[in-house]
Amino acid sequence: MQTAIEMSNATGTRVTPVKGSSFRGAVRVPDLFRRGSVWKNYNGIVRVFNYKGHLMVARAQETEGALRSGGEESGSQEDSTYPSIGNVPRPNVIPWEDVIMVQAFGWDSCNHDGHWYSMVEKELSIMKSVQCTHVWLPPPSASVSKEGYLPTQYYDLSSRYGNFDSLVSLNRALLDQGMAPIADVVINHRCADAQDENGVWNTFRDDIPHPGARIDWGPWAITCNDPDFNGKGSRDTGDDYGPSPDLDHSNPKVQEGIIDWLRWLRSHVGFEGWRLDFVKGYDGESAKLYVSSTLQNGEFAVAEYWSDAAWTDGYLEYNQNAMRQRVCDWLDEAEYAAAFDFATKALLQEAVKNCEYDRMMDSEGKAPGLLGWWGERAVTFVDNHDTGSSQQHWPFPSEHVMQGYAYILTHPGIPCIFWEHLMESSEMGKSLCRLAMLRKSSGIKATSELEILAAEKDMYVARIDGKVMVKLGPRPDMGNLLPESGWELYCSGQDWAVWRSI
Repeated sequence: MQTAIEMSNATGTRVTPVKGSSFRGAVRVPDLFRRGSVWKNYNGIVRVFNYKGHLMVARAQETEGALRSGGEESGSQEDSTYPSIGNVPRPNVIPWEDVIMVQAFGWDSCNHDGHWYSMVEKELSIMKSVQCTHVWLPPPSASVSKEGYLPTQYYDLSSRYGNFDSLVSLNRALLDQGMAPIADVVINHRCADAQDENGVWNTFRDDIPHPGARIDWGPWAITCNDPDFNGKGSRDTGDDYGPSPDLDHSNPKVQEGIIDWLRWLRSHVGFEGWRLDFVKGYDGESAKLYVSSTLQNGEFAVAEYWSDAAWTDGYLEYNQNAMRQRVCDWLDEAEYAAAFDFATKALLQEAVKNCEYDRMMDSEGKAPGLLGWWGERAVTFVDNHDTGSSQQHWPFPSEHVMQGYAYILTHPGIPCIFWEHLMESSEMGKSLCRLAMLRKSSGIKATSELEILAAEKDMYVARIDGKVMVKLGPRPDMGNLLPESGWELYCSGQDWAVWRSI
């Protein structure tokens, strides 16, 4: 059992060679060790842990190997690999209607030699300047893909963005500044660690000691209609995700494992909410279970339900009611989560790109996206790591980005500012800061009253709560809609302007 493990003496530390323990797998564990309550880096893939009062050490020499004997083979594990985040004051829970979120990464943020968390920590003042209440961070777990969206062992927090120490340091700093860290939670699918007897990747390991249920699952945890991974679970309740085994979210053991992990992310790592990735892959009832079991005081959760827009021969239809209805149906089922407003993004970017601002009012005189139907559950955004960034799957026209922000930061809904826009230039950063300050000082909320005064081909004008007015579009003459007595121009740019009441 010990052939793959070399016993090693940690510098300056008395250690006991491991004869065996309930801890499984000295492979791919974080390079941390604990001496009393102090955690330090230790060179190499090494685990030093306190076992029954003895400091023990093992170094992995191969890609396979395990430390076994003593203790139980199943059930929960003692958490001796990671310390708790401790008594860090958590900010008061902010009502969803007051949330302003920053997505603090892009698609290439993983290409910074594991220093991304540290880089973000140095920019907290910039996020505070845009009145940020919540900070969406990248997927925390080890992953087959460097970007983090093909997770393997949930409790292994050694990713291309940083390690446990740097993530906890960032979360501590955010909490200290009154901002809530939001974890990008990828649970629709999970990449296996080993192949079965037929060479199919459908066996999951659980090498990292942690409290709660074990996550060393087998084919029983994979949906039976997954076309590639020979799952033996129940049928999938959502869309298939081809690159990785789809998890069976109806299985109590899968549910327990995910819930315990999410609770651990809160207690040990400092997260205060979730961004749920690819929720089209599983039913809203499962999302409801996970959120209600882990965020019990109204903390924020938002889901990525990227529903297809209606197009005809490459032309975006004006009416996107079916798109937003699908999201509303999912939200009804999920109950405790908001959703990104892809309908507003679709219509807004086509409006500014093609000078079709008449898109921005539906047949009932409301905003045409999700925010027009359910503002307190609609997270509005201009771009994210998928749509923009280096992927450019569906980018907002770069020359009109500030029109997008002039809209989402003055309108109902829950605005999300993209990191790459915030950091793009000092001029854009100043404009975002001004708009966010106005939103806060004017008391604009996700549920604010929206009056659309004009939605014509070359001009859109709206008034929000009777306190703020916004104009988009190239038309220079607003006619009698130009705010005069009782209003002042607050900020403006190419084809956009915002006024506030005085």
